[in-house]
Amino acid sequence: NAPESYVVVKGDTLWDISGRFLEKPWRWPEIWRLNKTQIKNPHRIYPGDVIVLDLSDGSPRLRLGKSFVKLSPEVHIEPIPREVPSIPVHIIEPFISRPLVVTENELQNAPRIIDSGAQESRVVVGNGDEIYVLGAEEDVPRWHIYRPGVPLKDPISNKVLGYESIYLGTAKVKQPGEVAIMEVQTVKEEILKGDLLTPAAEPSLEPYVPHDPENEVSGNVVSIYGGVGVGGKDSIIAVSLGAKDGIEQGHVLGLYTRRSTVYQGKTIALPEQRYGVVFVFRVFENISYALVMETTQPMRTGDAIKNP
Repeated sequence: NAPESYVVVKGDTLWDISGRFLEKPWRWPEIWRLNKTQIKNPHRIYPGDVIVLDLSDGSPRLRLGKSFVKLSPEVHIEPIPREVPSIPVHIIEPFISRPLVVTENELQNAPRIIDSGAQESRVVVGNGDEIYVLGAEEDVPRWHIYRPGVPLKDPISNKVLGYESIYLGTAKVKQPGEVAIMEVQTVKEEILKGDLLTPAAEPSLEPYVPHDPENEVSGNVVSIYGGVGVGGKDSIIAVSLGAKDGIEQGHVLGLYTRRSTVYQGKTIALPEQRYGVVFVFRVFENISYALVMETTQPMRTGDAIKNP
């Protein structure tokens, strides 16, 4: 029941648009007939553009059709159109550059706040306050401040994959040195003596192109960001698959149920069923973060993550 054409509206993503024509919307690079060079810089599509389903050569293809605009003699201001993104980037943008996962080694070697220039009666640091940081590299001008949070454990093996960090704010260097003086620029949560720092890289919102993993992968939902027990569409989740498993940015993975029932005193595992898909946007060595794109039922930690 795919339509012959579709007019792009503000708020659309390439995933949304392709979902009107495809059962598997993450395969939009194929139906656009993009090669590996083009895939890094996909078609620039804007609100008002007409997307046409072309079957002229016997196989489906999406292409841009002609857009018609009725003009009338009037004065109006038209904003510069913004191209349609692959996925809803505004949801994942806060998670692109912030520290999300740290290892035990990083915890031991991270620069840390040893004192502050705040009044002695104040324990919490605020905007504009100075902090004294031990162990900061002298050539890094901006830093993220964080505090290690709960350990991220594989729900099946109970192995610690890393520690989810709590983002506290940012600071800039005023005077480098063995003990650097920094000024706190933003505060998201209270900042205390002993909190850690990591270099603040500029966020890289490069094109996120969805694609299937080349090999078979199998893991689990480790946590749902924010400490909630149940998630759904647009939730940010951590999964027990990382770079060591061949996971890369842009991989699309399937969400599968992992349920059991008790019958005649025995616990019996029920068949796994796919009920959603997630999009990997940030990868660490042992763990990755993904955006839930589709789901037909509530998602829980411990559910299976596999090829879609």
